[in-house]
Amino acid sequence: MEISPREAEVLELVGAHLSNAEIAARLCISVRTVESHVSSLLRKLEVPNRRALAQRAPTPADVGPAPVLPTPLTSFIGRVSERAQLTGMTKTHRQVTAVGPGGVGKTRLALAVAAEVSGEYADGVWFVDLVPVTDPGLIATAVAGALGLGEQPGRDMTESVFAALADRHALLVLDNCEHVADGVALFLERLLATCPRVTVLATSRARLMVPFERVYPVPPLSLAVDGESDAVALFMERAAAVGWPLDPPLRDQVAAICERLDGMALAIELAAARYPMLGVDGITAALSHPLRMLTGGSRADDRHRSVRAALDWSHALLEPADRALLRRVSVFVAPFTAAAAAQVTGDEDEEGLVADGLARLAEQSLLTVTASLGRTEYRALETIRQYGMERLSEAGELINTRSRHLRWCLAQAADLAVVRQDWRARFDLVADDLRAALAWAANRPEQRVDAFELARCLAELTFTRHLTGESQRRYEQAAALATDPAASASMLRQAAAVAGCRTAGDDMYRLRRAAADAARTSGAAAAAAADLATAATIAFRFSTTFVRHPSQEEALQLITEAREQAGDDPAAQAAVALAEAAVLTDAFGAVQGPPGNAVPETRERAEHAVELARRTGDPLAESAALDALTGAQSWVGDTFAAAVTARRRIMLLSSLPISPAGTHELIDALGIVAEASLGAGDVQGARRWARQLADHPSLAEVGHRATCRLLMVAALAGDVDEVLTGSVRFLDAWRRAGSPARSILAPAAAGVAMIHGLRDDHDARRTWQEIMGRLGSSPEHTYGGYGAVFDAMLLLHNGQAPEALERMAPEPRQMWKWITWIWHHWYVALRSETAVLAESRNARDIVAEARTVVAGNPVAAAIVERAGALLDGDREALLATTDAFGTAGCRYQFARTLVLAGGDHAERGAAALAALGFAPMRPTGRRW
Repeated sequence: MEISPREAEVLELVGAHLSNAEIAARLCISVRTVESHVSSLLRKLEVPNRRALAQRAPTPADVGPAPVLPTPLTSFIGRVSERAQLTGMTKTHRQVTAVGPGGVGKTRLALAVAAEVSGEYADGVWFVDLVPVTDPGLIATAVAGALGLGEQPGRDMTESVFAALADRHALLVLDNCEHVADGVALFLERLLATCPRVTVLATSRARLMVPFERVYPVPPLSLAVDGESDAVALFMERAAAVGWPLDPPLRDQVAAICERLDGMALAIELAAARYPMLGVDGITAALSHPLRMLTGGSRADDRHRSVRAALDWSHALLEPADRALLRRVSVFVAPFTAAAAAQVTGDEDEEGLVADGLARLAEQSLLTVTASLGRTEYRALETIRQYGMERLSEAGELINTRSRHLRWCLAQAADLAVVRQDWRARFDLVADDLRAALAWAANRPEQRVDAFELARCLAELTFTRHLTGESQRRYEQAAALATDPAASASMLRQAAAVAGCRTAGDDMYRLRRAAADAARTSGAAAAAAADLATAATIAFRFSTTFVRHPSQEEALQLITEAREQAGDDPAAQAAVALAEAAVLTDAFGAVQGPPGNAVPETRERAEHAVELARRTGDPLAESAALDALTGAQSWVGDTFAAAVTARRRIMLLSSLPISPAGTHELIDALGIVAEASLGAGDVQGARRWARQLADHPSLAEVGHRATCRLLMVAALAGDVDEVLTGSVRFLDAWRRAGSPARSILAPAAAGVAMIHGLRDDHDARRTWQEIMGRLGSSPEHTYGGYGAVFDAMLLLHNGQAPEALERMAPEPRQMWKWITWIWHHWYVALRSETAVLAESRNARDIVAEARTVVAGNPVAAAIVERAGALLDGDREALLATTDAFGTAGCRYQFARTLVLAGGDHAERGAAALAALGFAPMRPTGRRW
């Protein structure tokens, strides 16, 4: 079959070891679309998995990944020997730092070398500009942005980057490291140890002092006595570029100018830009200006002083208004518009004049100009920006200009809170300025109020941008900046909710307890009580997300404190009631919960918690209580009531605005309703909810969490394409996340293993069984829950009915919670079929009991009726069950029924199984 152009693009990026989310970002399509293309490629190329698919991608020699490098606006001149030396170092050393003063040409040299060697790195070359980064802790965020990565909940951005680069053969160019050198050093030490095939080329004004670093001092441009030098060639080329080519007789004078500028690339470019106005004689005279040196003192070496001289000389030639404009716009760390500059410089009513001034600065090569999103943007090169900041301070304007920049950032953040079109691009344009403004304001007591507001806004914006790690840190920063303990408590609650979205249970617990302390300080005893009770609930409700599980005794102490402070406050009382249901009667089946509990009491406490939560009018509180009731109903064995309750949660949450707490609750609710619907036999509904979960934007970077329920549903329904496609995303994301041992993922792995078994793909099945073992499945689950269900289905398919009966020998009541959750009806129904096919002596009793248990479940009831028909030899009754399987969307069970019916029906069933991608069923002991 022919591969489409888009599929070819996807195949190439699969071969470059990009994740589905990365491919989606690169091609500007949805993750779901990428999954469809990958599934199509698996079929067309007849390969079993993503690893084999990557091997079918074009080799790097044919179509290696293009280097992700910025395109220089001007040509690169000379430096033949320097390029050769630096290229050689990158080939023999894993970490090379090109060092030199500002303006010597480190960045251009690094870009030239990176472009030259890009073909030698199978996974590409990536450029990261660290100029906008003001916080050493955000190095990984900048790298992730260049790589097109999002954050993976449950791990910080640094770990996400390391996971993405772990098996990559790539060159990473880190430009302008000097101002965040400590953060870069820490990042590189871990990167080099974790990612053995990654090479780093850094530029910095000073060495980074990391192990295995090899330093390359970038020299000035070459100066030759006869004028044939890189420095002269650069001057001549730049002068010609502005329409004023120099006559050859002037080369000696140009050489003299370059020599006075010590061959510094930036200084020479600035001088060449002045040539049309001054000529060679004028430039020579200007270089003798007494203000050409700044007060760098002995701390600045001669070369750095030469750059300062050139900048000072260029600055002195500006009109006073342009000098003021240059120094004031230096507060921007990212590209800015004329309108933004007018606001920050204090010239809001003179935007036209500001635009004219910016154009003049651009003409003098002091600003660069680009067109983005249909608007003109300006940016100062970092050396010039730092120079401007020094001038701003000398002029005594630093605080006022910084304050105006802060107010501009606050306005931008407020606008982003309501804008809808191009939101992500708009945020990315100003994010670095928001961070820089916050970094300045956070350390100034007089700016604390604005700093708090900006931290709060940035927390909300980064959450929307799915930078959940930064969002949590910003909420915590806002809590520390708040002047009101009540506001601090509110920010800590939000931070806890974000931690929940990151599946960081320990942080959720810590932050809720901190919120309780802040609320108590503010005098809000009831709010503190609610926080303490919620912390206790979190410890049990989300126990699988913890590293250190709080004990039951610790949780009980929190509940006791909460009761004492709750008073008659409805919200606090509702929170205490939910905590009691969670901790005292284990409504959520926690890791550290009691081995047994009184089911009637569990249900009674959960219903009480729901009633109190409903009275508060808070949908999130009611949803959490309904979650407890869902568990209690399951432990009782009321499968249908559990499904109804789970759907009530979705109705409550579906219309809520996006927020950390709402997102966390909705993601949990979608997972629970998918499982509960499956348990009740509503396969179509389960698939719909599971699909919503898989497509949730907050889970785009964590495909294993996004797809685990969908894989489980698809496996039970026999949807091979869905399983194969989803399992590729699952496995890729799980490995990138560091292969976490999360038992919640185990049913998905078991389902995928079963599907591969039904396809007679034994190698793939063993791979997924190994994965299931690494996920930390508990014996209760594998013995009596999903493990038994999936194993029995495969054993029955292979004609091993006695082995299936042995696998399902335990009575359902022996396994209680883990079989009475979603697997109860499936277990009971399949157990009845194994008893019949294995010709068990008490098969009739088992079938009769099963009919009573699964009544009302369309799929489980059909399996039991099919077992009864086999037992009675009633082919007509057996065939009647096909309608139920077809309506439910269980294509495997539909085809299996036809095979079991024998005769011509068996041929139709075999053909249906083959069309689904399954191997033929093997004969059982009972045949027509």
